[in-house]
Amino acid sequence: MAYAINAKNISKHFILRHNAGGLKNRFIGIFNPQYRQRLESFNALHDVSFDLKQGESLALLGHNGSGKSTLLQIISGIYRPTSGKLITHGRIAPLIELGVGFHHELTGEENIYLNASLFGLTNKETRSRFNEIVDFSELGNFIDTPVKNYSSGMYMRLGFSIAMHVEPDILLADEILAVGDADFREKCHARIREMQAGGMALILVTHSAAEGRMFCQRYLNLAHGRVVGEGYFS
Repeated sequence: MAYAINAKNISKHFILRHNAGGLKNRFIGIFNPQYRQRLESFNALHDVSFDLKQGESLALLGHNGSGKSTLLQIISGIYRPTSGKLITHGRIAPLIELGVGFHHELTGEENIYLNASLFGLTNKETRSRFNEIVDFSELGNFIDTPVKNYSSGMYMRLGFSIAMHVEPDILLADEILAVGDADFREKCHARIREMQAGGMALILVTHSAAEGRMFCQRYLNLAHGRVVGEGYFS
């Protein structure tokens, strides 16, 4: 079976700027060290390695600040790793923060075409899937209104529906599966399982091992940016 993701010794370092204020703060800092700009190096990930085959699923476990979301953002291409090597194969759909990438002044319909193009779909391909996307989202006539008028739940429905219908090879979900009402959530769960059966790889970020076990065969446990455990769910 071919690999969807190969990650080897992935590390990510950030430089945090403290007291990075304007001219006034800089002037005060000349006389008061408390207000001087200070740089701090923060290591979000340390030498994280894993492989994921097509059709496999992996739960990223760990407390807040463990590095789960940073790793997901690197895989999705939002961040570049400071060191290490990452190879992905196929189309990636990141459900990291639904609604990101939507243009608030555009309608739901216009945002479907905009987001689908970001996934590499042509207008013709999007048109052929448009009705399915709208039907799955259950937005009805709201699809013709600007998304700035949408509730957070409507954002979630549209973003999830677009991601599901671009036929991703890899789905990245950052605790997004718990969002929405029970009926829509169950429909999303069923759709994900259907796509997994069709060979889609899944990485799910979650605090809950029980939720990870629902969707994933394997787990990777992170703490302070390091892998502290990995294996298969029993």
